[in-house]
Amino acid sequence: MPEKEIRLNPSSYAVLALIKAAGESTPYELKALLEKSVENFWPIPHTTFYAEPARLATGGYLSERQEKGGRRRKLYDLTGRGRQALEEWVHDEEYPPPQLRDDGALKIFAGADPIPILERRAEWHRAKLVELEGYLELTNPDDGFSGPRGSLLAGITYHRALLRAIEDFVEGGPPPSGRETESAVP
Repeated sequence: MPEKEIRLNPSSYAVLALIKAAGESTPYELKALLEKSVENFWPIPHTTFYAEPARLATGGYLSERQEKGGRRRKLYDLTGRGRQALEEWVHDEEYPPPQLRDDGALKIFAGADPIPILERRAEWHRAKLVELEGYLELTNPDDGFSGPRGSLLAGITYHRALLRAIEDFVEGGPPPSGRETESAVP
């Protein structure tokens, strides 16, 4: 298949990284791995995710083969071009700021009582910690702080910090801003 020039985006790199971690995979297998890893910090819409391996194959970043028998599933694997693109992206020093999209924070801004919202958010963070710690137990400690283990450790640290901040807020109100005489929002 001749390669078509395509633009890579963060979802492309997520698919390339998942295939690097799992090896040759079907989109269904990749989605199962996504749900236990990348989706915890980089949500990808299902329709985008399922279409991305075929798109990457048209660009020469993945190889595509179809099983001859059975369900005739399509399997995707990294090509040299895909490995090179992922490697270059991993070492690119551009780190866009994270995006926070929190309906609870928006409701608080609009006037909702923050305590019930934050209490439910704390429950969610506790459950997410249990989930991530369970995944962490399945990793190899020799992998250190990179790869899937590293992202799990970063996610656990993130959820613990947010849980601690929420608990502090619920127990004692908002933290002092250092500018007690100024209002945060005019």
